[in-house]
Amino acid sequence: MVNGANMPNIDFTVDRNNLYREEGITDHKVASIRRLVPIKVDGSDDPDRDAVFYASTQLMTPEGPLPLQAALEAKTYEEAINEFPAAMKKALEKTLEQLQKHQQQQQQQQQEKSRIYVPGR
Repeated sequence: MVNGANMPNIDFTVDRNNLYREEGITDHKVASIRRLVPIKVDGSDDPDRDAVFYASTQLMTPEGPLPLQAALEAKTYEEAINEFPAAMKKALEKTLEQLQKHQQQQQQQQQEKSRIYVPGR
């Protein structure tokens, strides 16, 4: 059990000026789009801030599901739906680049570990 002396100093204060209500739509196939609607602390809509849209999907791979996410530059659900395919392609490209970089780093580490060191050389 963790005692109070070992607890990390984490600020759990809610930012009362940055609250959003989350809505979502899906086509039950590939698209999941979340709309974050800005709200005031009393739960009413905050018309002074714009809604934010996020897209997500997942691809099945031999290693399991690969989640993809991206922010969308949309003002409406229709704009978000139209932007979804390009945003997911870009997210996939970025993810594949990161995976390739990670694999290269792993290969380099394995090569360094497998070197034979001869004392005195």
